[in-house]
Amino acid sequence: MKLFERLFHKKQAPKMTPDLASEIRRSFEEAAGDEEHFPSTIDPRILHVRTIVEFFGDLGHGRALDVGCGKGRFARILKEHNPRATVVAMDLAVAMLTHADANLGRVAASMLALPFPDAVMDAAYATESLEHAVDIGAAVAEMCRVVKPGGKLVVIDKNAAHWGRFETPQWEKWFHEEELKGLLQRHCRQVECKPISYWEDVEPDGLFLCWTAVK
Repeated sequence: MKLFERLFHKKQAPKMTPDLASEIRRSFEEAAGDEEHFPSTIDPRILHVRTIVEFFGDLGHGRALDVGCGKGRFARILKEHNPRATVVAMDLAVAMLTHADANLGRVAASMLALPFPDAVMDAAYATESLEHAVDIGAAVAEMCRVVKPGGKLVVIDKNAAHWGRFETPQWEKWFHEEELKGLLQRHCRQVECKPISYWEDVEPDGLFLCWTAVK
């Protein structure tokens, strides 16, 4: 039985331990071979992508960080819109990063200990990756730490009000709007949240929420 199949049950997310950290890393190293559920590309018209590109605007020669990038599909599009910028694709799994474009910065690391100095990024975002951090407060603090004052952040993740719609790994956590908003407000002066769908002409069904923030 594959590791992901063994772990898909509905337990409350545990506390992070070295063993759990290793378990999560192994699961995503294995998942890198699953193109169906962990694809290398994404349609640039999808609102999850467009929201990030449009909220960040013209990054110029700035720096942006994709936290938990998977195969770098969002980072690839952000780089296409900002060819002068440095876009860093960061993921826990080295196997995921092998799929990321060569014109991206590629870094293997945990979102609980980002390997960057304070205030070096103009923007940072996490798309369906924060849910795997386990220590959510620490991960949000790290994202905010590496962003410059006035820099922008985006988190797109699943709404806890819809928990149970499908099976998840035992460590995964979904978020209520105010819960994650409160964590971002500890570090950011402006935080907003709204439901988001995949397509512009489709009303959000509540599964996904998008938090945007300015530090």
